[in-house]
Amino acid sequence: MGSLLITNGRLVTLDEDDRFIDSGSVYIEGNRIVDVGEFAADTYSADRTIDAGGSLVMPGLINAHHHLYSTFARGFTPPGPQAQNFEENLKNLWWKLDSALNTDDVYFSALLAIMHAARAGCTTIIDHHASPACWDGSLDQVERAFRDVGLSGCLCYEVSDRNQVGEGIEENERYIQKCRDADDGQMTALFGLHALMTLGTRTLERCAEIGNSLDVGFHVHAAEDEIDGRLTMDRYGRRTMDRFLDFGIPGPKTIFVHGVHFESRELDLLRSTDSMLVNAPESNMNNGLGVAPILDMLKHGVTVGVGTDGISSHMISQARAMYLHQRTYHRDPTIAFVEACEILLKNNRSICNRLFPEPRGMLAPGQLADIIIPDYVPFTPLNAETFYGHLLFGLSFSRIRTTIARGRVIVEDGNLPHVDEAAIRAQCAERAAEIWARIN
Repeated sequence: MGSLLITNGRLVTLDEDDRFIDSGSVYIEGNRIVDVGEFAADTYSADRTIDAGGSLVMPGLINAHHHLYSTFARGFTPPGPQAQNFEENLKNLWWKLDSALNTDDVYFSALLAIMHAARAGCTTIIDHHASPACWDGSLDQVERAFRDVGLSGCLCYEVSDRNQVGEGIEENERYIQKCRDADDGQMTALFGLHALMTLGTRTLERCAEIGNSLDVGFHVHAAEDEIDGRLTMDRYGRRTMDRFLDFGIPGPKTIFVHGVHFESRELDLLRSTDSMLVNAPESNMNNGLGVAPILDMLKHGVTVGVGTDGISSHMISQARAMYLHQRTYHRDPTIAFVEACEILLKNNRSICNRLFPEPRGMLAPGQLADIIIPDYVPFTPLNAETFYGHLLFGLSFSRIRTTIARGRVIVEDGNLPHVDEAAIRAQCAERAAEIWARIN
């Protein structure tokens, strides 16, 4: 893969000491960072040198929960009456969309979303996939898209009683084993589940038995809407986390997504099992579901991350939304500023490092060379004390000039030179129209 030197950068290292180096360099060999600091450009003889021109240089961003398959939903209005609640929205839109996908649709929807993510500075994505009409090998198509662009991915297939349960279980088991056999670090896997509202006892038993026998974590929606907890209580007399605990789903490699309607005791269970919770504030607002108790989760010691839930691939905007969401809900202008930034930059890193063998999320020797250079020239002081303000109120509106993933330059001057963007966009436009027609 060769070597790469980044010079003349304002380095936001996010390392153990949170160093901010006003004028520094980063030297990369292969897919790992070798050196970070203030050293002369001729210290290393690199195959290529990138002059950051005084711009920020920082670790690549991580999306802790995505639905890449939702790409072709943008602008789509499903047929029939408008959905009046979350359950109707699932049935009328999302379950029709995922059922309409064929194998090529799976690939191109993932490819386009991953391209968008790279252009927004994201270098690792934890995805949750569903395509009931073409489940067999579907995760291979998603992986193909990751490898074509160059990002890292953690994949799973959504098991749900609305589909052929055995098929989803088989795809999870097959892909988990495939990742272990490959052992190249770029792709890894979790065991995917939809939510308790669509998972019966027998299904949970089978999934838990297989997932735990494989020593793998689960990726599942939890307490996203009130209906999830209400149906679980009505059917089984159990709260959401109690029900998951009954089957051995929680654990240090398991991601619960949303958590909008968790009670305080359930937060204790999240912490005691060392499970992870990922919230998607823009999605929660879009669906009118409420506000997750993020600050309470943090006080309970829960590892909280942030993702997009398929609504976009732009991670900085999610941190900004989380910050504003919490302040609006609590009517308190003093909260969530630092928390939202650190959830994005540090907690997502912690989540990712539980799931991948290669450490990432810092500019430090030995770290995976996932690095971004935003096209951002501040007009106010930028340093370690002011960086979070620039992140939420400046970088959230700026393009990413350069994205380096696994030591490879993926985005240059805002473009992806290693893929045919025009041809891919044209292909995606055709496929989106066909999918919409099939649903209608």
